[in-house]
Amino acid sequence: MHVYKFPFDVQRCNITFKSIMHADNEIKLLYNKNNASMTNLTRSMMWNQYEWMFEDLTSTNKSSIMYPHQTAVVYTITMKRRSNLYIANFICPVLFFLVLDLASFLIPDAGGEKLSFKVTVLLAVTVLQLILNDILPSSSNKVPLIAIYCIGIFTLMLLSLLETIVMMCLIEKDSAAHHNDTDEEQNLSVNCGDKWCKANFHSCIRGKKSSDCASVCDGSADEAQSVTKERSNNKLTDVPLGLEQVSDELREIGKTISLLIGNGKEEKSGYWAKMVKKINKAFFIFYVTAVTVFLSVLVSLWTS
Repeated sequence: MHVYKFPFDVQRCNITFKSIMHADNEIKLLYNKNNASMTNLTRSMMWNQYEWMFEDLTSTNKSSIMYPHQTAVVYTITMKRRSNLYIANFICPVLFFLVLDLASFLIPDAGGEKLSFKVTVLLAVTVLQLILNDILPSSSNKVPLIAIYCIGIFTLMLLSLLETIVMMCLIEKDSAAHHNDTDEEQNLSVNCGDKWCKANFHSCIRGKKSSDCASVCDGSADEAQSVTKERSNNKLTDVPLGLEQVSDELREIGKTISLLIGNGKEEKSGYWAKMVKKINKAFFIFYVTAVTVFLSVLVSLWTS
């Protein structure tokens, strides 16, 4: 059987009638040369055709090379496989899984839902490949187009899965760097705003500097001195209130500096996130193009 175009294959069966004992001058084989009438008669006599659909019946005569005086009558029966069942049970489900894999590009890469979804779709196609191994006849010299169809879609889905794994690795790398920078900023803000600014506030006013928070202290000392001088000129009783206000201002300055540092580091740590968006867009264009070309070539081979 020639199952290269399975399940859209057409099979031809030859039935040869010939006399082994007698030559043409002893026995003459007669046959109906009207192929159309034979086809209609045969079709009217067939009640059930099941998987195969009868196409036509032709008859010819030919002479044997080894026995040139013996003529043989050859009837050729042409049958076409009914492909509706295979389209509904195999070709369409694989195509639907491919559409689901295309739709998975809309799932964010940050979580693990996209990866698990793609693995599930890939396993579903693997199960359909096992079903194909049972329904496909093994007597063929060429690899059937339906097997190429299944292997091609499986390969495209595998590439999509690998791309998702790489993108998740890059996002995880970017996220780890961002978390490390955030922890450092929070520790710096807590140390500067809560510990040093409260415990050593009076020393900052007198002009002393600290190695941990030099930039904050330099700016805050001037503000503290100006505020305390203004308060001391007015009322000495308002000094505690002024100290509290300066402390709040210093805390706000520390938060502002930490936010500015955090924004600069966030731009650096978001490099891989931007690259992931660009790679995803480029791979999606490549994926859609590859699927379109592959299916177009396959359909042209099936219909030729």
